Parts: sequence; structure tokens; C-alpha cells
Amino acid sequence: MYKITKKVYLNNTEAHITVHAPFIADKAKAGQFVIVRAKENSARIPFTVFDTNPKTGEIGIIYQIVGGGTLELDSLNQGDSLQDLVGPLGNPTEIEGIKTACVVGGGVGCAIAYPIAKALNAQGTKVDSVIGFRNKDLIILEDEFAAISDKLTVMTDDGSNGNKGFVTTALEDNILNNRQYDMVFAIGPLPMMKFVSLLTKKHNIPTTVSMNSIMIDGTGMCGGCRLTVGGEMKFACVDGPDFDGHLVDFDEAISRSSMYKESEKKSRDEACRIFGKEL
Repeated sequence: MYKITKKVYLNNTEAHITVHAPFIADKAKAGQFVIVRAKENSARIPFTVFDTNPKTGEIGIIYQIVGGGTLELDSLNQGDSLQDLVGPLGNPTEIEGIKTACVVGGGVGCAIAYPIAKALNAQGTKVDSVIGFRNKDLIILEDEFAAISDKLTVMTDDGSNGNKGFVTTALEDNILNNRQYDMVFAIGPLPMMKFVSLLTKKHNIPTTVSMNSIMIDGTGMCGGCRLTVGGEMKFACVDGPDFDGHLVDFDEAISRSSMYKESEKKSRDEACRIFGKEL
């Protein structure tokens, strides 16, 4: 059993929990993930390791309450324990040798983007960060990104924070203003990563995307995270979660992800009924 030592809500739908897991805290690297099972009969859910503290043996996980599994997880509080926690899994993000980079995060994907930006900064890479949200009330990790970024731009779809537009707008502004990047890292909704990749391909900038948003069981057995990369079939959980954004067939991934909408809605509605919440 893995005790939750701290729980903090970042906004109405996203929370950061700290869990005592010494082995994972000692081994996990940026880009890797864990599989969480909140209760005995809960679904297995993959979450990127947000941060680690080997001295205290703790890891951090940020989750968004979107369905039955995350509602069950959210029913646990500080002092409670997770039923299962397995990891670290997946391949660490490749950052060695990168001198300049832009890390682009969208929504809760910023919880995956941040540890990559932090690791880049720690090795001496010059890091720009561009993060985007639907509105100012959903902004998370702004201070954390600011602390490890040479330049941080925070965008909102509706302009409620004063910067209206998409992350691609800010990224292209940086490129056109002679911000030189060895690599762009993009993590967020599939459409966002698609358009970031199209933009960077136009400017001949190598781009890494994280496809963990399509993972389900995290072991490669369910096939739910199957995708096409460079004409070859890959599985996000065992072959990734990082891939060359210029080679990913995003249209296929977006189409396949829509297949689960009806079952996800049923699961969400049933969980809302059980926990007495609305999403």
C-alpha cells in the first residue's frame, strides 16, 4: 500500500498528490510514468511522474478528474493509501546533448511537460516554455515553469489572462524572433500536438511528442494505445511514450480516440452517480 502524504487541488478539476514510493522516487526519470489503482476494484490508470524526492521517498502525480477512474482516485485523501502503484515505466525522455529547447504544454499535459523542462534546465539547456489553457482559471504550474524557463509564455484560448491565442501562435512568434531551438517538446491534446508538429516541420525543427494521453493499461496488452509512426505500428506505453512528432499519424490517433467516447461517457455518468458529483 502506498500512502498519500499530501493532496492539493490546483483548480476545480485538477489535483496534485504526493505518494510515498521510495523505489520509484529513486529510479524515475523525466517522461516515465506509473500505473495507479486507487482501490481494489479500480481501473488501472497511467500517470506521468510529475516530480520525485529521493530523500523522502516521495513522488508527485497530477491528475484531472475526467471519469470514473479519476473520481475514485479523487475520493482518496491525505493519509489514505493507493491499492497499487507500479513503475517507473516507459522510456525516459531523451534530452542529452540538447543545447536549446522549447517545451510546449497544453492543459493537464503541462504536468508531463514540466518534468521535461526541469530536467533540461538541470543539465544546462536553455529552455523556453509555452503553455496554454482554455481560460485563466485553468492555468496550472505557472510559477514552476517560470522558475526553470529562460522565457515563459502563457496563452489562453479566450484571452482571459491577457494573452489570447493558441500555443502554436506563441511558438511561431518565438521562432520568427530568432529563438533557435535544437528540439521542441510538445505535450497536450492530440490536435495541439498535431499542429505544433506541422509548424515545426515547416521550420525544420526536430520535435518530440508524448503520446501517453492515449495509454490505457500501460503494458501493451490491451492495444488501446496503438498508433502509426513512420508507417510502422507502435504502442505508446512500451515503445514510447515519446515519439518523433513529424512521423506520428495524428489523424489516425485522433480518429481512434473517438471510438471510446460513448463508453467513457457511461463510465463517467455512473461514477458521478456513485460519488454524487457532476463533471
